[in-house]
Amino acid sequence: MNVRRQYISGVAVAAATALGLGALSACSTDSAAAGNTDKFDVVASFYPMAFLAERIGGSNVHVTSLTKPGQEPHDLEISARQRVQLEESDAVLYLKNLQPTIDDAVSQSEVKTKIDAASLTTLEQHGNEVGGHAAEHDTHEGEESGGKDPHIWLDPVKYAEVAKGVGAAFEKADPDHAADYRKNTAALVAELGELDTRFKEGLANTDSKVFVTTHAAFGYLAERYGLTEEAINGLDPESEPSANRVKELEKMTKADGVTTVFYETLVSGKTAETVAEDAGLKTDVLDPIEGITDKSRGTDYFSVQEANLKALQTALGAK
Repeated sequence: MNVRRQYISGVAVAAATALGLGALSACSTDSAAAGNTDKFDVVASFYPMAFLAERIGGSNVHVTSLTKPGQEPHDLEISARQRVQLEESDAVLYLKNLQPTIDDAVSQSEVKTKIDAASLTTLEQHGNEVGGHAAEHDTHEGEESGGKDPHIWLDPVKYAEVAKGVGAAFEKADPDHAADYRKNTAALVAELGELDTRFKEGLANTDSKVFVTTHAAFGYLAERYGLTEEAINGLDPESEPSANRVKELEKMTKADGVTTVFYETLVSGKTAETVAEDAGLKTDVLDPIEGITDKSRGTDYFSVQEANLKALQTALGAK
């Protein structure tokens, strides 16, 4: 649909030139898969953004994700071809401060519609620990003090807030299909509301309110449903915990009746297995839904969230 740009911009040319003249035609071919279609062309930074674009846009949009299935989004290095894809699209939907190379590419891009999901809700400061215990403990020396947590999509309420903002942006950018976007947004927000209710009711009465993860991705979810997330690592899934943190976690699991250490599908579970073995605990998957693969316990956001709910209910002793 990108009829306003029949040429490759200076940014895209520079990116393509970096690959050499032989790669220019390949970039043009690749960019055709993302832009210049007969639909509203949206480039999404990673799965949670692509899911919103597809559900809200419906048959009126063509969505391309910059993060491939199975790729850890925090580690993404955007390629020259992907910069061309970005330039040839009508809109970009991303989450600022999650993927720095995408932030840089978007800031340099001439794409008319730039939608930052982080600006559509409120972000909070989270570290290794979030929830009921968080106010009681200080961060130990050498551990992450936390930062603005980008994992807003794991809270259905915040994700719904973002969905409303994305729908409004689509309506403004592509007014010919505004009614469709409005209808699709309302349906998605209603479905997220139902998911919120299932989490609220499913986690209301449990033996424990504390769960342990390798990656501090579930802070918003913990706060929403009255739980405490204790993360082995901080917001960076690849960071290494200190020896003090591991010892503290072992003591905490006994005191709070923790049964399970959760790991995720896109990052090695070795740390979780080590902590669980030392503390005599089980391991299970709690998926941050940063991408859908054949290892995911579901085929889309909603089915994986349902699997997450069941995993938490089992680990926390839901009644």
